[in-house]
Amino acid sequence: MNPSLVISTPGAKRWTVQKPDETIVAHLCEALKVSRPICQLLALRGITTYEEAKTFFRPQLEQLHDPFVMKGMTEAVSRIAEAVEWHERILVYGDYDVDGTTAVSVVYDYLRRHYPDLRDDSLAYYIPHRYREGYGVSKDGIDYAREHGYNLIITLDCGIKSAELVRYAQSFGIDVIICDHHLPDEELPKAFAILNPKQPGCPYPFKELSGCGIGFKLVQAMCMHWKQPLENAYRYLDLVATSIAADIVPIDGENRVLAFYGLKQAAENPSIAIQTLKKMAGVTRAMTISDLVFVIGPRVNAAGRMDDAKKAVALFTTEDPVEVQRIADELQSDNTDRREKDRETTEQAMEMLRNDATRESRKSTVVYDPDWHKGVVGIVASRLVEKFYRPTIVLTQSNGKVSGSARSVMGFNIYEALHACRDLLEAYGGHFYAAGMTLLPEKVETFRNRFEEVVAGSIAPELLTPEINIDAVLPLSAIKPAFFNLLHQFEPFGPGNSRPVFLSRGVHDYRGLSRVVKDAHIRFVVHDKNGVSMDGIGFGLAEKFPYVQTGPFDMVYSVEENEFQGAVRLQLKVLDVRPSY
Repeated sequence: MNPSLVISTPGAKRWTVQKPDETIVAHLCEALKVSRPICQLLALRGITTYEEAKTFFRPQLEQLHDPFVMKGMTEAVSRIAEAVEWHERILVYGDYDVDGTTAVSVVYDYLRRHYPDLRDDSLAYYIPHRYREGYGVSKDGIDYAREHGYNLIITLDCGIKSAELVRYAQSFGIDVIICDHHLPDEELPKAFAILNPKQPGCPYPFKELSGCGIGFKLVQAMCMHWKQPLENAYRYLDLVATSIAADIVPIDGENRVLAFYGLKQAAENPSIAIQTLKKMAGVTRAMTISDLVFVIGPRVNAAGRMDDAKKAVALFTTEDPVEVQRIADELQSDNTDRREKDRETTEQAMEMLRNDATRESRKSTVVYDPDWHKGVVGIVASRLVEKFYRPTIVLTQSNGKVSGSARSVMGFNIYEALHACRDLLEAYGGHFYAAGMTLLPEKVETFRNRFEEVVAGSIAPELLTPEINIDAVLPLSAIKPAFFNLLHQFEPFGPGNSRPVFLSRGVHDYRGLSRVVKDAHIRFVVHDKNGVSMDGIGFGLAEKFPYVQTGPFDMVYSVEENEFQGAVRLQLKVLDVRPSY
């Protein structure tokens, strides 16, 4: 791929026009007989041939990899089969977020449905309490298994960093199977089996499954082992898609297939839980990845943030519609409480930063209040990144210790930054862009300063300016229904397959019809030099309206459908504008 072209002005967002390999673009245009912009989009996504394009546009469940290629899968399935045969007690253990609770729901519900002997007291699930136990495998959880006579623990979306606790479980004769997708430490737990494509020596070809995705592969393997129809695993694809969306894993490779068919199931044959949450949110159209992120995800997450995440698993594994509705109502109430706490905490954090004389010179943001609600600090950190665009940590206190969530800016590995501060932390873990940590109250100020030193010493200056990646330069005349129909086939969108963004240069306001609406947004009516006009909406762009009035101006946007009074037409979702030069 050729170097990208960066367009930037002081104080503005960076516009980066991607430059695909022109040889590949030309080959795709010849092979596919579609427009050049579509071929540019494919080339930027690593697609080089007709067959690869066919696979991309027409995902098939047959493209899913053999689960037994994953290191540890044969041992894991054999151990579960032994437990089923000898009526051992199995505890399915998972994290309290969307990924963890969907993963537990998938594995627990599969075992409950297909091995009736496990239904009573020999099969259970355990979700650690966010505030009493914290993230991942806990001592309380192991003690619960010991006290209730469980012989086998299956961890989901956690466990890869729990070497000491796995030893603790084994000291009571409890075997542990770890199903996790987080990066392992140098010391792997001495578990009975580990399912994690990121562990050393694992030949599994796709490394970016969600935690629920790992659970799904385990269920897929159990179906194959017991010669059951794979439909017994596919019934959970709507939950797998929910985890992919909520955990922000790349939607390419195997995740694209899982997300595609999970959305299809959510539209055609959703679980009672998804159907109930969808109706409660007033969504009547087919679900999208954005719906899973912003409609389903927050309601499921609210259980663990505000109360007890066991409710989320109960929601996904209950077959009684009345009970599902009751639990969904509780989650709705939890989510309402969460939003209020979120709003209050965000306002307090913003005020704290506005009064901080050092904020402008810092390359990071760390805010702390011991009275903030632990369940919203991650959300607040994301909002602060949106506002100030710095690697951000929001800290609060509970049970005598300080804990918090970290969120990063595009291109900066916040997990590695925490790793550089590890001597000040009691515990930490996470991903490239999101992480969590625990430390002692007396170390907060030292940690704040160290974290700033690490970020300032390692972050590239351009990463502190928000970037808009542009897929192609496009004339307005190219935006037609046939073009949009092809764009639609690029879905589902997400990390690794972002919604295409286009740049049109030298456009003008059309007859003074563009206007500011609700003091914050711009309703666009624009035309180009060829006289082609389009409508659009630009949220939060009101301060840039003078560029529109004086014109000509350049704009970056995505293309979407707008339905009004039964009529559907194309419009632009404008992301940014600037004067044409």
